[in-house]
Amino acid sequence: MSNGNEEFFGLLDFGKELSEYIKVAENALEELKTTADEFVDDLLKLPKPKSDIAKGGYTHLIDTFASRNTGRDVEVGWGKYYGVMVENGAKQMKTSHPHLKPLWEKNQEKYINNFKKRNKLI
Repeated sequence: MSNGNEEFFGLLDFGKELSEYIKVAENALEELKTTADEFVDDLLKLPKPKSDIAKGGYTHLIDTFASRNTGRDVEVGWGKYYGVMVENGAKQMKTSHPHLKPLWEKNQEKYINNFKKRNKLI
C-alpha cells in the first residue's frame, strides 16, 4: 500500500527535469547560435580544392562560411552569393560540390551530444 510519497517525489523529480528543459527553451536561440558556430568551425576546416583564381583579394568559398542570427533564427551559409549554386548545382554547372549537407550529416550526432552536455541533459 502506498502512502502517496512515492508519487510526490516522482512529481518533484519530474518538476526538476521540466525546469531543465525550460532553461534550454528560454535559451533556444543562444543554443542554436552555439551549435551553428560549432558547425561553421568544422566547415572552415574542410580541405580547400585548388582554385583557378589567383588574383589578389580572392577569398576561397570555404573561408567565407559563417553563421548569423536573423532575429528569430540562425542561418549558416557562405559569404559569397554563388555558394548555394556550388552546393546544389546550377544549370550552368555540370555537377554540384556539396559542403554543408554532407558535413552536417556526418557530424550531427556530435552537435546533438554537445548540446545535451552543455545543458546537462545527459
